[in-house]
Amino acid sequence: MAGFDKRVDSYQAALAGLTDNMTVIAGGFGLCGIPENLIAQIRRMGVKGLTVVSNNCGVDDFGLGILLKDRQIKKMIASYVGENAEFERQLLSGELEVELTPQGTLAEKIRAGGAGIPAFFTATGYGTPVGENKEVREFKGRKYIMEESINADFAIVKGWKADWYGNVVYRHTAQNFNPAAATAGRITVVEVEEIVAPGQLEPSQIHTPGIYVDRLIQGTFEKRIEKRTTRAA
Repeated sequence: MAGFDKRVDSYQAALAGLTDNMTVIAGGFGLCGIPENLIAQIRRMGVKGLTVVSNNCGVDDFGLGILLKDRQIKKMIASYVGENAEFERQLLSGELEVELTPQGTLAEKIRAGGAGIPAFFTATGYGTPVGENKEVREFKGRKYIMEESINADFAIVKGWKADWYGNVVYRHTAQNFNPAAATAGRITVVEVEEIVAPGQLEPSQIHTPGIYVDRLIQGTFEKRIEKRTTRAA
């Protein structure tokens, strides 16, 4: 994308250049703040062999779960399996390569990748299978393992509002993973509920500056609830 105006008029244009065997970082947590329309477009494109980095993998019939169902994901880097029975089945059967990563470590791996930091040390996972075959250093009497940062060919992100220049505002808990993901893609694609003219967003409220965003599209969203819990009045 050249110039300041990051808007594209179709999901085909938004994900142009995504091909087999690429790495994709997807923002969101559970079904909150996920780029659901961009995920659906990946399904329509039929690309295979993807490595997907996300906190979890949606549910069986929504979010990233639809890519699992169609066998488009080769490797999943995530912090937990969640409510996705197909994810569990593919993991246990050996059909899917899975790199389970502590949630805070995963967030930092993405953030560090976006900041140009190749690796960092953390105490999380030391002495467990997470730390196997990783470099160990001692700082102030405590052991730490080295974790490499993550970058991706594409980052797909869900925002609330953005202006034409790609400055993005997230709503409440949709900030989970989305701001970090937006910085870590070679090509970052953001879908939002509303696009406004430059100058309409309060500068102090912008979470992702447009410098990180390559393509921007406005969509409509289903916003499913992953697990509904109710109680009698």
